[in-house]
Amino acid sequence: MHTVVERELELGLVLSPERSIPVPARLRYRTDDPYAVHVTFHIGSDSPVSWTFARELLVEGVFRPCGDGDVRVWPTKPAGRSLVCIALDSPDGQALLEAPAAAVSAWLERTLRVVPPGSEQRHLGLDKGLSTLFAMASGDELRPGGPRPVDEAPEPGA
Repeated sequence: MHTVVERELELGLVLSPERSIPVPARLRYRTDDPYAVHVTFHIGSDSPVSWTFARELLVEGVFRPCGDGDVRVWPTKPAGRSLVCIALDSPDGQALLEAPAAAVSAWLERTLRVVPPGSEQRHLGLDKGLSTLFAMASGDELRPGGPRPVDEAPEPGA
């Protein structure tokens, strides 16, 4: 079983330095995908737009500019308001969004309490996956004739 940490908030889609429009969004973090954050934008169409990127990128971006490529994050303080800017770049276009820094930071803090930095690997379920694979492999021994030796090729037509 995994834990989900969500937060609904309103971001500003920057159209120009003087104008932005509100965009409802959902921040989502899942312990079964511990390195990632998922952001879903509800843009008034039938299907929302979702982006997934590294939680570490958002954590660092609250404090200093970071990211390279499709997702870049940085803090800013226009007119005394603390914001986190998120620039998204895709083949379909580009978007610059502004999020309230306090709301993003509070949500990130909740995710960091659930899965502290450096402990993400324990939540991946690799041990369970490997156990399943080993159990499947040991099931090969139950086949008639057992497993083939590594250097033995199957007979033609077998």
